[in-house]
Amino acid sequence: MTQRITISQRRRLPGVAVAGLTALVSGVAVFVNSYGVRSLPSPSVYTAAKNLTTAVILGLLTVGGAALGNSTARTRWTRVAHRAGVAARPVTAVTWAALAFVGIVGGGVAFALFFNGLAKLAATPAAFLHDSLVVWVGLLALPVLGERATAWNVAAIGLLVGGEVAIVGGTGHLGASSGTLLVLSATVLWAIETVLIKRLLETFSPAAVALTRMGVGSVVLVGYVGATVGVGSLWRLGAAQWGWVLLTGVLLAGYVATWVTALARARALDVTSVLVFSVVVTALFQAAAGTKALAPQGLGLALVAGGTVLVLWAMRRGRVSAGTLR
Repeated sequence: MTQRITISQRRRLPGVAVAGLTALVSGVAVFVNSYGVRSLPSPSVYTAAKNLTTAVILGLLTVGGAALGNSTARTRWTRVAHRAGVAARPVTAVTWAALAFVGIVGGGVAFALFFNGLAKLAATPAAFLHDSLVVWVGLLALPVLGERATAWNVAAIGLLVGGEVAIVGGTGHLGASSGTLLVLSATVLWAIETVLIKRLLETFSPAAVALTRMGVGSVVLVGYVGATVGVGSLWRLGAAQWGWVLLTGVLLAGYVATWVTALARARALDVTSVLVFSVVVTALFQAAAGTKALAPQGLGLALVAGGTVLVLWAMRRGRVSAGTLR
């Protein structure tokens, strides 16, 4: 079913364009995180501190938006679905269970799995496994969200995945290991979370979903740190370490805010496809820093860029699905 597009909706940045901003933030964050994670005593402490900072930033953003009354910040970030002209779904036990999954698993358990896997796995295969998110979301989008993959989607995903394979130099290095299993498990959990968030945005505001994800998730991660290395390790961080935490926390807040907003305005499949472009952004920063040459990745990066352009072009042709405009 196609929704009528109002004048106010036309003035808003389309969901895939917001996803483009998310990809830019993600690409920068991956580059910065590669330095920040080495400045703290353990990946779990780093993740808990960073995510807790993100939760505080999103909370301040939400409070500030609400305080502005009927301003743009409030109408685009804090309003619930039925106030946006979309029929809100009833809040049932299943809805609360989905919200709990987003907070506990998506914002907590999956992060712990990913960063523990990252500590055991080289960066290249870990990035490839994480970017397979578009495939998992594609598999879930049809049965859960009713999003049908068109020929354009299949072609775009083919280019994106092919580009990723070319960038990492094939899939032969993806062996069966505990690190591979942890990163892949986190990616699948994030794919489930993505389709659940898309559903939850029919009932809750982007702010409510984002705050639940990062707020509840932070509690889970702090509990994990307390059970493994001791919660005191968070308070013993130095000024320079907190500087890295603040910087990466701001980036993560930007990522989560734009990501959830993009899901509120566009199909999950299209949003996830555009996010793969983050690998191009990261490659450009690595080349500028002199840590990794662009030339060996040229073919792969070109394929990823082509897949992203194909998604944007297909959306520009006017395909608008039910629930894409907020």
